[in-house]
Amino acid sequence: MLKDGEPQVEHGRPNSVIDGLGQLFSIPSKLILWNRHVDNHHIRQQTVDVLSRYLATNGLDDVKVRVNEYAPVDEFRRLVRNKAVGPLWRYTGGIGVWLFYTVLPGRVLGGDNYNPFSHTISLYSDHPSIALHEGAHAKDFARRKYKGTYAVGRLLPVVSLYHEAIATGDAVGYLRDREDLDAEKDTYKVLYPAYGTYVGSEIGRFYTGPDSYLLNAAFAIPGHIIGRIKACCRK
Repeated sequence: MLKDGEPQVEHGRPNSVIDGLGQLFSIPSKLILWNRHVDNHHIRQQTVDVLSRYLATNGLDDVKVRVNEYAPVDEFRRLVRNKAVGPLWRYTGGIGVWLFYTVLPGRVLGGDNYNPFSHTISLYSDHPSIALHEGAHAKDFARRKYKGTYAVGRLLPVVSLYHEAIATGDAVGYLRDREDLDAEKDTYKVLYPAYGTYVGSEIGRFYTGPDSYLLNAAFAIPGHIIGRIKACCRK
């Protein structure tokens, strides 16, 4: 899907006002995951290199990576060109995801993600484990026969937890295969509590009580505990 000569990785132009707002909006996420690199909108080359190496290792050369970039026009073009997803799903679920990306830009609101309809990873956090997690989503979708159906299924309640578990497991497995013990330990500490927030978000679909951040924070706590136990047990 990348055009001839098009770089796989593109960086958004630094903007102190926009990125400052992004830092403000990211405070709850930083506190919940207890990591200052979450949605910090300033991604080091080291983090990008980790993701690029993962994509190359898994033959994902056609994935676009946007590093703190807002590009709705180009994302729409990629959506149209992505023949791996059937037109029915591209112009229903795909348009819905594109509208969400356009109206609620991650460049301000944060939220690292992989968009299967445009085959694009958007990074706003300077954490290699989070970058690998999004790369693992791209790998997961690439191996599916019915990519559009699988992508739309991710939008349904609870189903996304299955997708997130696969991505988390793949990120951990990749680092274990590379025998990168320190990075593997860091992955437990950030991706396990992050999974807890996904559980909280799914419950939030059916519960209209406390603010969603409080619900996510509550379910992140066991993730923090389990993640740190896993990290301590790895020798």
